[in-house]
Amino acid sequence: MNDASDNQSRGGNVRTLETAMRRVRTAEAERSDVVVDLRDAERARLEMLADELKGVFAEVPEDNDTFLFAVAPGSPSRLWIDMTSFVVIGRDRRTYRFLKDTRLGRTVIVESTVINEVADCVTEYVAERIVERERAIEGDWVIRRVRREADQPGDQMRPPMPAAPMGAPGAAQDRRWLGWVAAAFLFGILLGVVGLFAYAWVRVPFT
Repeated sequence: MNDASDNQSRGGNVRTLETAMRRVRTAEAERSDVVVDLRDAERARLEMLADELKGVFAEVPEDNDTFLFAVAPGSPSRLWIDMTSFVVIGRDRRTYRFLKDTRLGRTVIVESTVINEVADCVTEYVAERIVERERAIEGDWVIRRVRREADQPGDQMRPPMPAAPMGAPGAAQDRRWLGWVAAAFLFGILLGVVGLFAYAWVRVPFT
């Protein structure tokens, strides 16, 4: 007689692999149901927060594509605000945690069980990001304009000086100054010619 028959004849429990596997499968199914229920509860809370922010999301300019505003399934579920910030539910299944990934690591912006506090914080964050984007666009436009002006020749950068009218005092002074320069030049030529004749008179003997 085998060992199972011996155990039955002795009134002991019969241990089989099939029975053990059945118990394991049952426990896993129960745990899976709990996990699914928890995920559904997390997603429901995040969707409640998304409903609170629906009006804020609708006011974001259409040309601003930096925000996501979507509840994504996963473990854990997340309400994505943009590519680096999101809201999750804490381990107590009641606390909202607004997180942001930065170069220095993940930081907690706000953590609260009050949905209105979290919604106000997300609204302020969205407003700050929109203002930062507007400033960046304005700064880029100014830099491009300065570069275009720097690439132009210097004569085009400076406005032309207006010519002085003929009857203005400055024009009369300029004409007198040019007359003195011309007279001095002609007098210098005359002195040079006289000097040459004098040198020739003294140095060259006559026959």
